[in-house]
Amino acid sequence: MMLISNGTILKNFIIVGFPGLSPVFFGPVSVLLLFVFLAIVVGNSFTVAVIYLIKSLHKPTYIIFVNLAMTDIVFAIVILPKVIARYWWDDSLTLFGTCFTQMYFVHSMGAITSLILLLMALDRFVAVWFPLQYPTVVNNKSISIACFLCWCLTFIRMVGVVCHALSLPYCGIHGNIIYHCYCDHLSITQLGCGDEVKYVKLVSLGIALFGLLMPLAFIIFSYFSVIVAVIRMSQAESRYKVLSTCAPQIFLTCLYYVPRCFVYIAHNLGVKISPDSQVVIVMLYSLVPAVVNPLIYCFKTKDIKDALTQRLKNRRVYDGILFTK
Repeated sequence: MMLISNGTILKNFIIVGFPGLSPVFFGPVSVLLLFVFLAIVVGNSFTVAVIYLIKSLHKPTYIIFVNLAMTDIVFAIVILPKVIARYWWDDSLTLFGTCFTQMYFVHSMGAITSLILLLMALDRFVAVWFPLQYPTVVNNKSISIACFLCWCLTFIRMVGVVCHALSLPYCGIHGNIIYHCYCDHLSITQLGCGDEVKYVKLVSLGIALFGLLMPLAFIIFSYFSVIVAVIRMSQAESRYKVLSTCAPQIFLTCLYYVPRCFVYIAHNLGVKISPDSQVVIVMLYSLVPAVVNPLIYCFKTKDIKDALTQRLKNRRVYDGILFTK
């Protein structure tokens, strides 16, 4: 093992995955996770391709959808291949540097998703309350710049979080076993040594709560304002149009935030959740939205659904013309 200047002697970690899972279920679990991985990558790639290829969808709202789909793809690529290998080939070892790299991207994707959902809510807020100013304020250029800043600023911020965790000595006293399906900040820092561990955890918790609750507060305000505006509308057609646009976005936001808030609240109230249940809950709220999002984009968003339907009709007409010739 290599000795690092700060006292770290670990060169790898052991990823347990789902604690307590019987080896009998290793095969089925790996197959299930493989299907989830393919569903996330294929489904979200399809969403990106549809929005890119159909020019009528080149609008601010769908640029946001593309960025959200990209975070889902990256997140799946970062965590699922390793946990699949854990159960398929019993490959539970991950290198020290690889584990920290995974932690960096896991938390980065979570923070970026939170900011993208905030942009989505602000987009609807401006569209409903300031319709005349909307084309000027919210356009493809401004949204593209905002999304770019979400990615860049988050990546920069997470460098500090990871470097802070790296400053701890990992002396091996607490072992090198991570009782999770991937490397996250809490699981890794629990294995650190010295008096700075609590401080590092506290700083990370503060950054995480700020990154989670600050966007959530603006999201709640935005959608509450939209609902108030809908109630004030006199025309039923206008209400339906606004709700049909906002409903999928509110559902996406709830999928992302509600389970996370439940876990945080349960932990602070002292509700005891077994390690097995904790890992399952975290994996569910991490992966289910990424699987469901493409279905919501394509079947619950009117513009995308209409564009896909029109494409299919045009294709059938074209095939019919070729057949008659």
